[in-house]
Amino acid sequence: MSPPEELRFLILGAQREGNRILADRVSPLGLTPAQAEVIRCLSDGPPMSLGALGKLLVCETGSPSRLVDTLVGRGIVVRRENPADRRQVTLELSPEGIRLSDEIRKIETELYGFIGQLLDEDSLTRVLPVLRRLVDGTPSGAAIARRKEI
Repeated sequence: MSPPEELRFLILGAQREGNRILADRVSPLGLTPAQAEVIRCLSDGPPMSLGALGKLLVCETGSPSRLVDTLVGRGIVVRRENPADRRQVTLELSPEGIRLSDEIRKIETELYGFIGQLLDEDSLTRVLPVLRRLVDGTPSGAAIARRKEI
C-alpha cells in the first residue's frame, strides 16, 4: 500500500470511528450524527434559511431538506416566515431543540477531550494544516470554513 493510499484509508477509518462514537452517544437522544450536526449549526448561528444551513453542513452535500423535515416533524426545529422576505422560511431550534443542543455540546466536549488525549497540541498543530490542504477547494472545506465564521 502506498503512503497516499494508506493516508486515504486512515482518514476514512478515523472518520468512521469518530462517527461511530458520536452515533453511539447521540442515539439515546433519538438522533443521528447528521441530525446532531443540523442542531449544532442552528444553535451556533441566527435563524437561517435551508440553503444557508446546507452550506454549513459537512455531513451531507446538497439540500438538507430531508434532515430538517424529520427534525421539524419531531418538534426539534421550527420553520418561521422570514419577516424580511415572506416568500422565504427561516429555521430555528424549538425549546426541545435547544435542550438537545446542550446535550450534544456535552457529548462533543467529551469526544474532543478523547481526541485531545490521543493527539497532543503539537501533533494537532502539525496535522491540521495537512488536513486543511486536503479539503481546500472542496464543498466540505468550504462548509468547515463557514462554520468557523459563525
